[in-house]
Amino acid sequence: MTTDTKYTTATLGSLFIEQPKSNIKVSEATNFGNFPFFTSGDIVLQHISPLISGENIFMATGGQANVKYFNGAAAYSTDTWAVKAKDAIDAKLLYYNILSLLSKIDYHYFQGSGLKHLQKKDLKRHKITFPTDPKDQERIVATLKSLDIAITETETLIAKYELVKRGLMHDLLTNGIDKNGNIRAPQTHTYKISPLGLIPQEWDAVKLREIGSDNYLKTGPFGSSLKTEHWQIVGVPVITIGAIGESDFITENLLFISEEKATELQAYRMQTGDILFSRVADVGRALVIKEENEGWVMSSNFMRLRLDQNKVLPQFIFLYIKYHPGFSTEIAQQINASGRSLTNSKILNNLDFLKIPKNEQIAICNFANRIDEFIKRESLTRIKLLNQKIGLLHDLLSHDKE
Repeated sequence: MTTDTKYTTATLGSLFIEQPKSNIKVSEATNFGNFPFFTSGDIVLQHISPLISGENIFMATGGQANVKYFNGAAAYSTDTWAVKAKDAIDAKLLYYNILSLLSKIDYHYFQGSGLKHLQKKDLKRHKITFPTDPKDQERIVATLKSLDIAITETETLIAKYELVKRGLMHDLLTNGIDKNGNIRAPQTHTYKISPLGLIPQEWDAVKLREIGSDNYLKTGPFGSSLKTEHWQIVGVPVITIGAIGESDFITENLLFISEEKATELQAYRMQTGDILFSRVADVGRALVIKEENEGWVMSSNFMRLRLDQNKVLPQFIFLYIKYHPGFSTEIAQQINASGRSLTNSKILNNLDFLKIPKNEQIAICNFANRIDEFIKRESLTRIKLLNQKIGLLHDLLSHDKE
């Protein structure tokens, strides 16, 4: 913007027209059809018929602040507030303004003792300042839109390589790599029947105890061992289900106990190379314990696999647990047969694991690591772009004079 740019200030309520309230609950969305169905959360479903068309902004009215923009025919849930920008402001610029205010909206305009709800009347009175000239508005939108495109392209690339990794791991964990560096195939190599189906002649299907070290399997402590009164602001981390991410821990979801309490629970403390295995909720979600996680305590929701690393690499078994189609099928069958929605030591001891030559394990892990490095780089690029967008939202829309 230049020093000659003229600005005006107006309330949000004066800048949009409310669309009719939807009578369709989220549970009633068909989740198929040609039209997006906007909800109060991040997920956009599908519906067979639209409620509105054109440029619209969709805001959550329950839970926490959320805003989306869409240009086209669409439907939305009963807990979603749809509004259409008036001529005074570009619809996308109004969306960006609301987006820049999300944390403020969440803090000031969502109220309630239970589920918080958006106080629409209060939000309508919130004032924003924006350029009066449509061309100046378009320039702001174009700048922010270019970042949106870059973010979307990066996210698409990450998703693509995650699919590539999944497909490659499927091939490598069912066929492996021969001495010439080629992926085997039943048409060109010798295979044999095993509890895991056809596997290369050089491989074996074994029980966990055959690749485990001493004390190879341990279930987390009883729930009564860790109570609310044990939690501290800092201390020894305790791993909860919510702290398990796709490839690493979500550190903000860790809990903490004193070193004294952790010593009492010494048997449940992690060692480098241990595999932490979820026994409830998303059964089978796993992570390998790294050196920086040494000494952390597992909670009752987990089991710990401690392997004989002369026989098997922890990362290889982690990849096997996560990507091998036979493992997820077998554990689901065992859990269903037990009549309980969780796993235990008996179930894990009954499962079959792959034991393959060490050089193949290393090669498979190296393939996974190379893709992970690329995904990590693109994920960092995405974070940088998101931070850049936040900065630009502040800089370009900083004329808000509430």
